[in-house]
Amino acid sequence: MTKTPGATWDLVTVGRVNMDLIAREIGAEFADVSSFDATVGGSPTNIAIATARLGLRTIAFTAVGEDRVGDFVLRYLRDEGVETSYIPRKSGKLTSLALLGVQPPDEFPLSFYREDPADIHLTVTDAQQLPCAGIAAQMLSGNAFSRGSCADAALACAEHAERLGRTVYLDLDLRPTDWSDPGAFGLRMRSVLPLVDVAIGTEEEFHAALAEDPDIVTGGEPLPDASLEALDERVSSLVSAGTVATVVLKRGPEGVTVFDEGERYDVPGFGVEVVNTVGAGDAFASGLVRTRTRGGDWPDAARFANACGAIQVTRHGCAVAFPTEHDVRTFLEEQEQR
Repeated sequence: MTKTPGATWDLVTVGRVNMDLIAREIGAEFADVSSFDATVGGSPTNIAIATARLGLRTIAFTAVGEDRVGDFVLRYLRDEGVETSYIPRKSGKLTSLALLGVQPPDEFPLSFYREDPADIHLTVTDAQQLPCAGIAAQMLSGNAFSRGSCADAALACAEHAERLGRTVYLDLDLRPTDWSDPGAFGLRMRSVLPLVDVAIGTEEEFHAALAEDPDIVTGGEPLPDASLEALDERVSSLVSAGTVATVVLKRGPEGVTVFDEGERYDVPGFGVEVVNTVGAGDAFASGLVRTRTRGGDWPDAARFANACGAIQVTRHGCAVAFPTEHDVRTFLEEQEQR
């Protein structure tokens, strides 16, 4: 494993957290669901769980309320081996909740209860409590910049990491309903990217982050071929201009493209039967960080990350389904044999 001098922790994740209630009845209309499994979610906190399961020493930096849902979240994270000492409890605020239906292959109705969640009330003072000098890398969520004082806390984390020479990852994590205006996501991401070493996102997310036309934020449709060609050029120019060192562009079933210091790596995905796509991007990001932390190059990191995402979509649930190191190794061996 690659060591960062003075680092006790491999990663801190910054951003939202939910208690997730996931329908047990696969394929049922949401109104017909009669039971749920309770887990913990929210993209950055999912990454904390998934990287811990892959063997990294991970801190979750988020916030919960002084409520029973917050009790559940903290207990769940501790049981997963995630450090929770830096998660403040916000008086008078409720912990976020999400309900998910599962109707494969492509319908996963998701309802968020995040009117005024505790995690958007993280502050710069909260961020100053983190042992940043002892953390090798940070994973920021684009969503963390959407509402409340959490945006300032996330920015403080990024600036501190930059001063210390630590690696800053940004998962664009676009949730359109959390932004005040369709163009606000792009405006904020373009201001944050210069503080980032590695930016991760889907084609649609990067288009929303980089394009002046914000329609893609609310459209939800796949990008046309002409837009994809232009996007590749714009993403590549981010790296060549030194705005970010590396861009990891997720292309769904087609795999991933990594732009890094003048090099381009196209790494294919794996063909699997989809049960549930929720959490696949978080599993991918976790596999990527895990491999880079252990000294792997970008093609190796992308392949391992693709495997994590592929395993995730074949399983029911979200956090509970994140693969272990053994799971991924077994999967890759099976793929090689095929």
